[in-house]
Amino acid sequence: MFGYILLIIAGYLIGSVNSAILLVRSKFHKDVRASGSGNAGATNVARVYGIGSGLLTLGCDVAKAVVASLLGWFTLGRTGLMAAGFACLIGHCWPVFFRFKGGKGIAVGAGVILALDFRLFLCLLAVFAVCFAIWRRVSLCSVVCAIGFPVGCWIIYGWGITFVLSALMCAVVLFQHRQNIARLIHGQEARFEFHAKK
Repeated sequence: MFGYILLIIAGYLIGSVNSAILLVRSKFHKDVRASGSGNAGATNVARVYGIGSGLLTLGCDVAKAVVASLLGWFTLGRTGLMAAGFACLIGHCWPVFFRFKGGKGIAVGAGVILALDFRLFLCLLAVFAVCFAIWRRVSLCSVVCAIGFPVGCWIIYGWGITFVLSALMCAVVLFQHRQNIARLIHGQEARFEFHAKK
């Protein structure tokens, strides 16, 4: 139990290192949470500060989730991976270093899925790409893939702690996207566009 506690703390602290906030602060001397949608994530960075900055943010968020998840895997196996990944997601969404105002968790979730099972990662990446090609709404693609995560875990691993933690991660992501979901329901969600920041 003590090992799980240390792992969860480590995962949370890794997740709390928010790359969107740090990148925009260091490169543009601004707070990304005061720009665009106000979300400290890759999509908002790409929209406001350019696709290059957005992709860099995405890569950093995925990487930190992979690091946290693999730390869990090498320490306590698949359950440790999921526990550390879930803690990393919580840290990303509510970072202790940035007044508990962070991102929505999609990139971190992708990193956890990549560390867990690359086959599931590739399947959900394909789903994301198809949804984006059709609707060009990142929030909709994100919600679909978030729901697909526990479904995929159930198919591959069955009922158990992996499924439970994947369902909890899905619930966190859906909660973080609650305003987007409301706009999608009312047909008010904007299509993805970005503007390079000079």
